[in-house]
Amino acid sequence: MLCCLLPMVAAASDGALEYKVKAAYLYKFSSYIEWPDSAFTSPDAPLIIGVLGADAVAHELEALLAGRSSQQHPLALKRLQAGADLAGIHILFIGKREADNLKPLLQPLQTRPVLVVTESANALAAGSIINFVLHDQRVRFEIALGKAEHSGLKLSARLLAVATQVRNGTP
Repeated sequence: MLCCLLPMVAAASDGALEYKVKAAYLYKFSSYIEWPDSAFTSPDAPLIIGVLGADAVAHELEALLAGRSSQQHPLALKRLQAGADLAGIHILFIGKREADNLKPLLQPLQTRPVLVVTESANALAAGSIINFVLHDQRVRFEIALGKAEHSGLKLSARLLAVATQVRNGTP
């Protein structure tokens, strides 16, 4: 299913399509990540996707997640503002508007089981696990595998296979 997203074009002039593709990826990532049991308050607790600094992506996700679940967890969206409490978030998407604040935002998450997804240059070096990049007007992503493992997350080999780049070391 993830491979079906790869051909979707996200031209810079068509931001709406880019947001839809990123929202679809965020939804699909939930199926390719294994969180430790301790990341959830109960076996049927919601898997929460937090969005910070990307209102358009949050809007697309809101419609996409309605009534859906992943790995027996209902999916929920949490729109975040700068300084928000990140407790209970399983996937955190940080938009370009927060690019200058990545290091301080990510510092408290270094050892927590949170899949941090960004869309900024050099975000993997700042502590992100997955970073969206545009290649030939297509939304792709790169992965910091060592960072994911350090956070207690296990990424599917199928997810790693479609990444444009997989870095093994921890930042």
